[in-house]
Parts: sequence; structure tokens; C-alpha cells
Amino acid sequence: MKVENQHINKLIERCKKGDKSAQFTIYKQYYKAMYNTALRIVNDSYEAEDIMQESFLAAFTKLHTFSETVTFGAWLKRIVINNSITALKKKDKMNTIPLEKVVLNELEEKPVDYTLLKTSDILNKVAQLKNNYKVAITLNLIEGYDYEEIAQIMGISYENSRTTISRAKNKLRQLLAN
Repeated sequence: MKVENQHINKLIERCKKGDKSAQFTIYKQYYKAMYNTALRIVNDSYEAEDIMQESFLAAFTKLHTFSETVTFGAWLKRIVINNSITALKKKDKMNTIPLEKVVLNELEEKPVDYTLLKTSDILNKVAQLKNNYKVAITLNLIEGYDYEEIAQIMGISYENSRTTISRAKNKLRQLLAN
């Protein structure tokens, strides 16, 4: 892994000097993962491709701000996630309801055997969630961010982050049970 980081660091230095072949090499290495990250959030292949392209453009133009406190891939992924969330907000404003107005109904839960589910079925159900649930659950379960990081990314409080993820998981359970 250290050798890989050294290779990336050398490529980044070449990119800072305007080396197009180094940019293309970095692009080839990361574009699939960044596209998939965007796709999981926006759920539209064309939109995800645009976001991925814009994110690489932003990364290469702001490469001088890359501090190397995190890996280049993590830095780039953060740009992709931020651009994906911005695109979602533009597409349709997130409908948020104050917690005081929410009435929780107790659901009678039947035991469900989740081991029979396919990954594609789960991802299809995640895509059916409303946007803020989809973003929160994707960042938490798929991308591995914790509640605090998700709160920062989504621009919400830590408590709201926990609540949103909890509700998203409950809604996903409901969808999977049907």
C-alpha cells in the first residue's frame, strides 16, 4: 500500500505541473469507484457520470489544496459525495419535517430472513427511499461514514444524522419485508 501511495504522490506532483498523462492515469485508476459512489447517491447513470467528471475537473484544478492528511482517493471521494449531494439538492429540495411534528407509529414486526436477499434487491429498495434517507444510508452503510461525518457532509446536526439514519434503516426494513 505504501508503494501505491508513493506512486500516486508522484503522479499528483506531475499533475500539479500540468502533466496531462499523469491526470489521465489518475483518472483511469479512480473513475469507476467515483462513478459508483455518485450513482449510489443520485441513482441516475447520466447524472453520476456528469458528477464524476465535474469532480475530477474540480480535483485537478484545486490540487494545490490537497493536504495529504488523507489519501488522494478519500479526498476525491469527498468531492464526489459533496457534488452528488449538491446535485440532489438542485434536483429537488429535501423535504425536512421538524421532529416535533413527526408521529411515530409502532409497527408490528414479523421476522424476516434477510439472508435470502440479493444485493441488487437491497440496492433497488435503497433507491426507492426519499433522497435524504438514501444519501444518509448510503454514506453510512455503503461508504462507511460515521454519524458525525454524515452530519457534516449533509449539513445537519449530529442528532438529526442519527435520527435520519435510524429512520432510513427502518424504512428500508419495511420495504424489504414487502
